[in-house]
This record gives sequence, structure tokens and C-alpha cells, in this order.
Amino acid sequence: MKQPAIRRVVCILAISLAILTGTWNGAVAQQRQVPARPAEVQLSFAPVVKHAAPAVVNVYVRSQVQRRSSPFFNDPFFRRFFNEDFGIQRKRVQNSLGSGVIVSPDGVIVTNYHVIKTRGKAQIKIALADKREFPARVILKDERTDLAVLKLDAPGIIFPFLDFEDSEQLQVGDIVLAIGNPFGVGQTVTSGIVSALARTRVGVSDYQFFIQTDAAINPGNSGGALVDVKGRLVGVNTAIYSRSGGSQGIGFAIPSNMVRQVVQSALHGNTVKRPWFGAKLQRVTPDIAESLGLDRPAGALIKQVKKNSPAAQSKLRSGDVIVAVNGKKVADPRAFRYRFSTKPIGGTVPLGIIRQAKLMTINVPLRVAPEIPKRNVTILKGRNPFAGVSVANLSPALAEELSIDEQSYGVIVLKVTRGTPASNSRFLLAGDIIVATNGKKVKSVKQLSKLINERSHLWRVSVRRKGRILNVVIEG
Repeated sequence: MKQPAIRRVVCILAISLAILTGTWNGAVAQQRQVPARPAEVQLSFAPVVKHAAPAVVNVYVRSQVQRRSSPFFNDPFFRRFFNEDFGIQRKRVQNSLGSGVIVSPDGVIVTNYHVIKTRGKAQIKIALADKREFPARVILKDERTDLAVLKLDAPGIIFPFLDFEDSEQLQVGDIVLAIGNPFGVGQTVTSGIVSALARTRVGVSDYQFFIQTDAAINPGNSGGALVDVKGRLVGVNTAIYSRSGGSQGIGFAIPSNMVRQVVQSALHGNTVKRPWFGAKLQRVTPDIAESLGLDRPAGALIKQVKKNSPAAQSKLRSGDVIVAVNGKKVADPRAFRYRFSTKPIGGTVPLGIIRQAKLMTINVPLRVAPEIPKRNVTILKGRNPFAGVSVANLSPALAEELSIDEQSYGVIVLKVTRGTPASNSRFLLAGDIIVATNGKKVKSVKQLSKLINERSHLWRVSVRRKGRILNVVIEG
């Protein structure tokens, strides 16, 4: 027998023997071994926590609110039979606790708006992880994003802080850490993964585009940091889905790109400036998708374009479906609002749209909404059912600020003062748009002021409330 043939026979016999003796798997697969060195069992997130935790703080808010002892105090019928002490205001102290993140070495902190929201004058105290405490002041509150920016009252001190990471770089499955102060027990770190991105149906703020994570987030974590494995800020923990009040593995964080925009706005003028689009949008349902020849119900359908708006300037029109902003997919109108609103003012942004079953790109200018006409905030007075209402002219800027659909005309109700004729008649609410009075269209605050000075026994008022026109008749 030749030598190569002998070698083949020997190999076959060796393999057969290995299989029979059960050693083949061990020869092919990597052998399991007990760790030989401590370094092999010391994989840990400790370095990340050591870097990030000092920049996460506790936010203590203390406020005094006045509360009347009787809910009937504003009712003239009951006040007629009681003395001046009836319904006397009593002071009550409210305390709240949340978390925050230092984002600059001079002590700028970002937290949730709902953490510092109070009905009275508040005192804010910040406690660092090293037990130092400092007073803080609010430099910006943005209820629409549920974010607030604070500044530590500590000149000359250099604080630990976190750098922002581009939240668009996150992917489902990435490991993240949540750092905060749940239930007031002290600073706590939990780990998990990014469970989903671009969650738009959470119902927490106007700009809904949340990072979902299974890292445990509990009450008190609000305003705390969501960081990646390099210790960079990718989100601010904001809300949880829970039936018990505790974590059930579904937590939501505001993406860092939105947080960074609000912080930069706070440092450059104390107001958040967002680009204006100028079009009314709606979801693409399966029926709409089929009628437009789309292969799936996704995107934001343009329902109406505002005259002289950036959308109109770009030749966008009703029936166009926006499917991308700067190359990033858009699932629905809320996703579009987030992606468009986080772009910086100036220049243009390319939108991917589908028009008549064809995909095309249109560049839209990024500019702020104009305040035309000027808002002219006025408190209405006189012997009429409007007395006590604070109103303003409706402009694109005010509509954007209040997150309402723009209208061609009307006067918006900003506030109804308690105890006034308007409050007692209960026919107007904050957010209502007065469009007509006694058959005459209302186009400005000045015109409304003249109309209500006309004597009348009956007032026929038309208001737009949540997209519906309500007609009310009130005795003068």
C-alpha cells in the first residue's frame, strides 16, 4: 500500500476512535476553562459609572402654594352668608424630588419640566453625588419638550459634566445605563438595552420621539441621564409605562439631540427657536396608502399648506407624503415634527416626498415663524361676558409656541381669570379661538375690544375648540 493511502487510513481510524470515545467535540470546539486570571472575570461598567455618575444630581424643589379652605369661596351665593374669613387662603408647602444632569463645567443642568413645575414660587436645591449642595435658578422652561434648564449658583467652581452624543447613532440593542435617584433612596445605576427608537405615541409632551429602554427607570429617575457605554449622554429619562407605579421594563427618554437644542437655546437667549414648516399634517392610514399607491402606511400626509410659509415657498402641496427628513425616515407626523424641529435655524433641509407615486426631494428653508400680526396681549374689561379674559392676536409664531394648528384669522384666549364674568359664565377656556361675535368675524384683538363695548342683551359667540366650531348664546 502506498504511503498516502496509509495516512488516509490512519486518519480515518483516529477520527472513528475519537467519536467512539466522545473526545471529538472537545477537539473541534473550544474547551470550557475556569478563568485563570482575575482580569478574565472583571468585565464591568464601573469605569463608565465612575465617569458619568458625578454629573448626575438630585433636584429638590420646595414651594409654597396658597389653598382656600373652601371650594365654594368663588360662589357669590355662599359668600353672601359668610364673613370675610370664609374660604381664607392657607399656605401649604410642597416638596418634590427628581434628577438632573450637569452638561457644562460651569454648572448648567438639564432636567424635566415636570420636576420643577410648581404653582407657587419655588426654591431649587441641587445635591451632587459627592454630597455638596448648591442653590439653582431656572433659566429656561420648555413645557412642550418637558425639559428645563437650570444654572447652579456657584461662580468659580468647575463641575463634572457629560458630553452629548448624537442620539441618531443609537441602534436597537445598544447597551445603555440609566442613572438617577429613584424613590429618593440615593443615586442608582441600572443597565439595559435600547428596546426601540422613535416612539411617538407616549403622550408625555408635544414633541414625542422617545428612546425606549428596558433599563429600570422608576419615580425619581425623571430628569436623570441615559448614557452609552462610553459615558456620553444619549437621553434624559422622562417617563415609564407602568400599572404598579414601578418599573416594568418599559422606560422612555428624550433623545440627546432634542436636549442639546433646548440647552443651547437657554444659553443664547432663553427662548427655544424652532424652524417653522407651515403645513397641516395627518397620519397615513392603510386606506390612504392604498389610494395614493403607497406600499405601506407610513409618512406624514400634507393636508393643508399655509400661505407664505416655508412649505408653500418650497412648492409643497396638499397630497404630498413626507417620508424622510435629511435622509432619515419619517413614520408619522410626530416623527416629522421631531426631525424637522431639531434642525438649526438657517439654510435648508432636504425632504423626501412622494407625489403621484414618484419619490422626489425638495429643499425647505429653516426659519422661525413670524409674529405677524403682533400678539397684542390684552385683558378684556367692561360689563360684558368677556370681562376677565386675556386674549392675543393669532400669529404663526404664537401658534407654534402654543402648539396649535394655524388658522387664517381669530383671537386666541390665553387665560380666564377666576372670579370674573367670563369665568362665571364658563363659556370660554384657555386655548379657545374666538372667530365671531354677534355675526361679525373677529380678526384682531382691537376689533374684538370694539365689538364687546357695544351694548347687547344676547351674545352669540363662535369659538374654535380642538378643531371644532362651537356656537354659544349668552345673556348679556
